[in-house]
Amino acid sequence: MRLKNKVAIVTGAARGIGMASAVRFAQEGAVVVAADIMELDETIRSVGSDSSGTIVGQVADVSQATDVQQLLSDTIERFGRIDIIFSNAGIMHGGSVVDLSEADWDRLFAVNVKGAFLLGKFGIPILSRGDGGSFIATASANSFYAESDIAGYCATKGAVLQLVRAMAIDHGPQRIRVNCICPGWIETAMSQPFLDESPEGRRFAGKIAPLGRIGQPQDVADVALFLASDESRFVTGSAYFVDGGWTAGMAKAIALI
Repeated sequence: MRLKNKVAIVTGAARGIGMASAVRFAQEGAVVVAADIMELDETIRSVGSDSSGTIVGQVADVSQATDVQQLLSDTIERFGRIDIIFSNAGIMHGGSVVDLSEADWDRLFAVNVKGAFLLGKFGIPILSRGDGGSFIATASANSFYAESDIAGYCATKGAVLQLVRAMAIDHGPQRIRVNCICPGWIETAMSQPFLDESPEGRRFAGKIAPLGRIGQPQDVADVALFLASDESRFVTGSAYFVDGGWTAGMAKAIALI
């Protein structure tokens, strides 16, 4: 019951990290509004009847201001408050700057960066009405370390990290904590094409981390729970790696064969 009596919004909650986090929050007592551009039936079913909290779903495109405002106002109308916003929705388009289309570049920034901006722009005034709250964003190990052929994605995740830091500075006096999570290789629909491309790709993703495995959405959800809860009451402007140690340094080359 670490989130008892808390109301949380989780975006990108139809699958992967968002779904796992919405379910985890509900298990700890929160009322969760799960938002996505896709249907959320599976997320709602996943919480189980033994959960101390609940999940309701709302279709929303975080790149659209009207959708974000509607999501927030509907949550206030139904539940009277918002304590936690987890800006998790994100997309991936591969390619170098030469290969990436302008439309894909714009869509990457619209969802990955503008989505977090809009949730902050319209959500922080609501969080500040009470005793403050927690704003969490999903950044990436690529916020710090670039990889080949995903130039646009790396750029957006670097932007999310700096946005989080700026928001933490600006809104700390309102008792609003702003942090981000930086996952490495996590087994989600976004990473699945690479992981399924060949046995070598899956083996590489598992070997690159010192802990020797690919991460699961639940691994990220547990860190999100900490940042959502009062246990992180003196944590803001921070980036939490959930990558099995990948970004700590290079593993032995033999381990990648």
